[in-house]
Amino acid sequence: MSFCFNFDISAQTNTPEDVDGNKLQSGKKANDAKYAEVDDKTSASPVKEAKEHLPPSDPRFLLADAVFETVTIGTLPPLHFLNETVFERTASEREDREKILSCREENNSDLISGVYEGGLKVWECTYDLLEQMEKEGETFSGKSVLDLGCGAGLLGILALKRGARQVLFQDYNSTVIEQLTVPNVILNCQEDDEVESDSEKKGKGKKHEKDCVEKGKEDSNACSSPPKKRATDLSKHPLMSRCHFYSGDWRTFLPLVLKKEPQPKFDIIFTSETIYNTCYYPALHEALHQLLAPSGLVYLATKSHYFGVGGGLHLFETFVEQRSVFYLDHLWDGAEGLQRHVVVLRFKKQKDN
Repeated sequence: MSFCFNFDISAQTNTPEDVDGNKLQSGKKANDAKYAEVDDKTSASPVKEAKEHLPPSDPRFLLADAVFETVTIGTLPPLHFLNETVFERTASEREDREKILSCREENNSDLISGVYEGGLKVWECTYDLLEQMEKEGETFSGKSVLDLGCGAGLLGILALKRGARQVLFQDYNSTVIEQLTVPNVILNCQEDDEVESDSEKKGKGKKHEKDCVEKGKEDSNACSSPPKKRATDLSKHPLMSRCHFYSGDWRTFLPLVLKKEPQPKFDIIFTSETIYNTCYYPALHEALHQLLAPSGLVYLATKSHYFGVGGGLHLFETFVEQRSVFYLDHLWDGAEGLQRHVVVLRFKKQKDN
């Protein structure tokens, strides 16, 4: 499976002809210090107000004749999500108060800083993190889970289907939550009902299974054409009652969610491909600090470096080290192509005990 970012972010860079090797090394160290010391005042993006989204009372319109895909990894339950290509082609038919669907098409960009933060794509590091969960055998039973920067919501949906008592989905864009995350959760709730009622029926409702999913590779020829999914009334489905949905900037999301009584603490926080912009590090770190349970774990999947934006794992590790709140350990490091990683963060006090 192969993905690449197509950013609409202006960046001033030096070419190899502009500087010699020594200057490149000293510049790298200076940049590390610069990005590690970033604070909230350095963020150039506007603050987007956070809001909570309630699932629709009648979800049928969200999934009417929906075309979906399924990812299956090892022993994990199948995870269903709306087909991205079809989603893009039907963008004009969807409600989009933020105008990100048209803006994305006009700019031909996967990310427009402060406007659209990439939530309509399932980025490859999400699959890395799913594979890590399969390897660890995490069941999520009885745990509270936050999918931070959720996009399609596959990580949170996995936790939901494996017994989490509560899952909170958060993304920057309200359109992503309303038109992608919520429908995907409903889609998986519906599938669970169909498995129970149709488990003995063979040859019907055949799912589009992406068994071809591997780290960084996708064999499109191995995938059958995706089917259509007919929605039923799932507004009162027991899995939906465990879900909460939020959109907005992390700087406004955090105080909003902390107004809940009792204040939420999460046993597991997932965040995938969210450290591409160093200006977001303070808000992300503060959200992790305030929302993680004392013995909780943060699973972060990322690329080594995000070209054109400036963020990456090394800079985030430096930032975390300077804050001295979390330990950061590597769980998986990919060696091929643009290197990808899965790391875990835990409170220092927890590891020291």
